[in-house]
This record gives sequence, structure tokens and C-alpha cells, in this order.
Amino acid sequence: MVATASARPHVRHVNLARGFRGGERQTELLIRALAKQGIRQSLVCRRDSPLRDELVDLDITLIAANHQLAGHFAAERADIVHAHEAKAVHWAFVQQRLRGTPYLITRRVPQPVKNKPFNRLAYRGASFAVAISSVIEQHLRERNWCSVTRIPSALAHLPSDPDRVAALRQRFQGRRVVGHIGALVDRHKGQRLLIEAARLLQESYPDLLFLCLGKGEDEAALKRESADLDNLIWEGFHDNVGDYLQVMDLFAFPSRNEGLGSILLDVMDHGVPIVAADVDGIPDIVIHDHSGWLIPPGDASMLAKAIVQLIDAPRLREQLAQEARQRLEDFTPRAMADAYLALYRRICPI
Repeated sequence: MVATASARPHVRHVNLARGFRGGERQTELLIRALAKQGIRQSLVCRRDSPLRDELVDLDITLIAANHQLAGHFAAERADIVHAHEAKAVHWAFVQQRLRGTPYLITRRVPQPVKNKPFNRLAYRGASFAVAISSVIEQHLRERNWCSVTRIPSALAHLPSDPDRVAALRQRFQGRRVVGHIGALVDRHKGQRLLIEAARLLQESYPDLLFLCLGKGEDEAALKRESADLDNLIWEGFHDNVGDYLQVMDLFAFPSRNEGLGSILLDVMDHGVPIVAADVDGIPDIVIHDHSGWLIPPGDASMLAKAIVQLIDAPRLREQLAQEARQRLEDFTPRAMADAYLALYRRICPI
């Protein structure tokens, strides 16, 4: 049964990821923003998904599915299914075959979808594929498997606590902090470039401190390779990211590939100037010399040079931070929710 225009639509989100990274944060932000508009929602996720804890305060039906074939008849039929990652695409395809529910796909990674028979089938069955950045949109249009549109990710408005911020300022007193936040996976986030830059600047800029937040598969190796550096701290994973952003003088983001880099939106929201790799979706957020600086990817010497130039130019940093803030209106959770809700209504009259 298709809902009438006066009825509250029922959107079923699907995210079968094991962990909680950028895609899961965006899933949460969208669910919360849609909830504020009175949209009825359910979520298909793993039994051990961190999303369950993140959404514990919301009135949302949770459907357990540890793989693509589970949970298809665990609840009433929804009006539309929204697949938020690769395994969710398969779940949505099966759900359509079993229950006739239309679905859309959000694509978050910059690599082209592999040209495999099942991928072609699943994307051709989708009403829309949504790209979060221009480079992803280009790849999807080149495949030409289904209708494509672009809806960027949103900032999270990360809170900060004055007492915690004061404690961090005391801890890092006398240091100019170059921050980084990201999963410790060098092939993606490029933390080895940060190590190299820190080594290049260790003697000439002894007051600089590279502060890296996150955890991941390369953590032990990165710590081992930087053990001789006294200007780099691996801080680990912390929930209070907003507190750390408040004490950063500059944010370095030397990713080797990046769907969009939504953490940069939160960095901008906290007024921290950015130096980032000119790769994939990052230029959708960082406009060179306006909302940050872009450098060639994979170049540690250019990263170090840019850090030095910006850290020694406080007025330029402030100018970049101000211009960056002005761009954030298009990247709010409300803007993202409005765009998706309009798309849902194009797919089915809800």
C-alpha cells in the first residue's frame, strides 16, 4: 500500500556496517533531521551496530540484520528503502524483489562502482543513486545504470565543553596545534604524510604539535614509525571531538582518497582553518584560498610548507575560517533532510 500525500511517510534506512565512521554518522544525522519533521522511520542494522546506541533516544523501529538476506519480513512494509552503504544496496534489492518496495542508494566512496553483474542489476533496480560529491556523481553518471543526483553530507554541530577545552588548552600550553581527525588507515587518510611533515618541521618549528585523533588498522604501525618524534601525539578515539577542535590552530587533512570529507564541515563550524589534499570530493568543500588551502595529494613537503605558511599568518587563517563558515548553510542536517525528503516524494507519492 502506497501512503497518501497526507499520511506520514515511512522511510526504512539500511546500514549494515560493523563500525561507526563517516557514513554511519551521516545516517544518524539524516534520521534525526527527518525525525524533527515528523517522518516515520525504521532502521535495518546489525545487532551489534553502534547506530543502535546513537539513536537510543529516538522513536525508531530497529530491525536486526547481520547480513543482506536477514530482516526482510521482520516488520511491516515501508514506503521507501534508503540504502546507505554497499551491503545495504544488496538488502534493498532483495527487499524490492520480495515486497515491491522502491529504493534509493547513497554512494559515499570515490571509487567507481565495480562493473559486476549484480552491481549492475542492483543499481538498475534503484529509483535513484545519490552522490555525496561531484566526483562520485561523475562516476555514477558514467555508469549510466540509473537516475543520479547529488546531495552532500552534513556537518554535525559537534558540541564543546568549556571545562574540557580549558583543560586541553592547559595541557597544550605554549604549543601551536596542527590537528587531524580520521580513521588510522594510511591508504585512505594519509597519516604517513603527517609523520613526514612532522619530521620535516621538528627542528625548525619546535612549538608545533601534531595532534591526531582516531583509531584504525594502521595504529600500531604509525606509532612505531613515529616513535622518535616529540612533536606528534596519537590521541586515540574520543567522543568529545568538539573540545579538541577548539584548541586546534590549523587542521591538516592529507587524504589519499576521500568521498567528501565531512569532518571538514565540523572543522569549519568550529572556526579552524584547513589545509587539505586536492583529491576526490574534498574540493567540493574546500575552495582554495577561500575556505582553506588545497595541496597536491601525496606530497609531504608541500604539506609541511603549507602548514608553515598558514601557521605564521594568523590574519590569513582567520580570513579562511570566516569564509569557510559562510559556506556551511548548504551543509546543515536540515538542508540534507529537505533534499532527501524531496527525493523520496519524487520516488513515491508520500
